[in-house]
Amino acid sequence: MPYGLLVIVRAMLDVRAPARPRTTRVLAGWIALIAVAIAWGRVLEATGAHLDLGAPPFWSPWHLHLTWRVLPAIAFAAGVVRLGPRYARSLSWRALLVATAFASAGWAIVLAVVDSINGVNALTDPTRFTRNDYLQVGRSIRSLPHFLRTFCDVLAIYPQHAKSHPPGFVVLEWLLDKVGLASDGWNAALVVAGAVAAGIAALVALREVADEDAARRVAPFLVLVPAAIWWETADAFFAGVSAWSVALLVLASGRTGRRSTVYAVLGGLGFGVTAFLSYGLVPLVLLPILVCAVRRQLRVLAIAAVSALPPFLVCAALGFSWFSGFAAVRHQYLTGVAIHRPYTYFLVADLALFAVATGPAVAVGLSRLRDRRVWLLVGSVATLVALADVSGMSKGEVERIWLPFVPWMMLATASLTTRTRRWLVLQAACTLIVGLTVWSQW
Repeated sequence: MPYGLLVIVRAMLDVRAPARPRTTRVLAGWIALIAVAIAWGRVLEATGAHLDLGAPPFWSPWHLHLTWRVLPAIAFAAGVVRLGPRYARSLSWRALLVATAFASAGWAIVLAVVDSINGVNALTDPTRFTRNDYLQVGRSIRSLPHFLRTFCDVLAIYPQHAKSHPPGFVVLEWLLDKVGLASDGWNAALVVAGAVAAGIAALVALREVADEDAARRVAPFLVLVPAAIWWETADAFFAGVSAWSVALLVLASGRTGRRSTVYAVLGGLGFGVTAFLSYGLVPLVLLPILVCAVRRQLRVLAIAAVSALPPFLVCAALGFSWFSGFAAVRHQYLTGVAIHRPYTYFLVADLALFAVATGPAVAVGLSRLRDRRVWLLVGSVATLVALADVSGMSKGEVERIWLPFVPWMMLATASLTTRTRRWLVLQAACTLIVGLTVWSQW
């Protein structure tokens, strides 16, 4: 194992957190970060800055819509607050995963109802053909080899989301269209299922790395995650694929023989697919690398690395180079919207948005987290978020772009061993406040 990696692993496992800060201070800091991002954004806009945002730091505009439509969400949240912690302790492990999955999907649905303009159609509105960049491009494909071969050359002609990512999801939409499954409803189901699957994968990985009790404590928080407001884009689907790629490699590191090999192959192949869904998710490989390094399972990493190659080889054979695509996207981004968005502001604004997407319970959980095993996962993704932030390649819109990081950061709530219902109430309140004041157009 390279010396540098060994140093990182040891540092993460030798966490010596300071004395627990007062909870009120943590919550005050969380609120202050968001308030600063909002106030700073308004000042920038007032002085003529062109941020390309509806309500900085949010991409969507402010739109207060306090109507009866919020009642199902309040009732649903109350049910999770009341019953969630109890069932998280009493259900069998498999039953808990199933219940968490259905409850998470239910939370996304009732949040969509809060939208006073589209109602429950808010789930399918962003996936309509006229708004679905990927499907628009997918339906225009006449020859897949020609599309892949010329993708980088004509990148600028494609809609925003399609040209900002590898062509993987476009190809998926093309396939779905061929078999008649590219409707608004099917696309909405696909992205919500991806987000739900991401949360389940994070629970499975946490149980493997830490213990089942920690995973059980996190389950209700994964249900009431504020980020569910934005489970209406392809990034939610990307979250599911990438999260299960991580989880499978984590599972492989704790097993031997054939089962370990199968998990490693599937996890590696998953990462190969992930690379062709979003350039920014490749660094998530840091999580299984660190877990395997700690467990001295370099064999798993070797198998995964080989298993990740087929998507690269197939696309290369058809004429698309992942590396050329990344270079082209970077050029497009740096000469496009990034020019108008000030780097310093978004260093703060992006973190504020991520704080909203994960909720106040995560901030408190991070301040109390002492379990080195949980830190192995949470610390890894926190590092990736910091790197994404300082890279300048994520100036705004991270309520969508950073969705795949959210379930891993939610694992910090494993440290909330007391007054669980209070923290769940805060999570629900944060979600509903955003849902009632920001008109999400994703």
